[in-house]
Amino acid sequence: METRTSEHGPHARVGDEIVVGGPTVGKAGRDGEVVGLHHDDGTPPYDVRWSDTGRTTLFFPGPDAHIRHLGADDSG
Repeated sequence: METRTSEHGPHARVGDEIVVGGPTVGKAGRDGEVVGLHHDDGTPPYDVRWSDTGRTTLFFPGPDAHIRHLGADDSG
């Protein structure tokens, strides 16, 4: 699925995956599941449960992050 973006930045839904690039070339990135939204329109920040630690943190995506929509229909 593709990332929904607008002139105001990324938009996510609960259940989407956040993928963050590694800090340097050759270093692994990380991914996690969006488990909570702070804005009804899906704009950041997000509550993300990280797959590498199982911890849930408040996340403000930077330019190295993208959203994978894992839900059914992405027409909205």
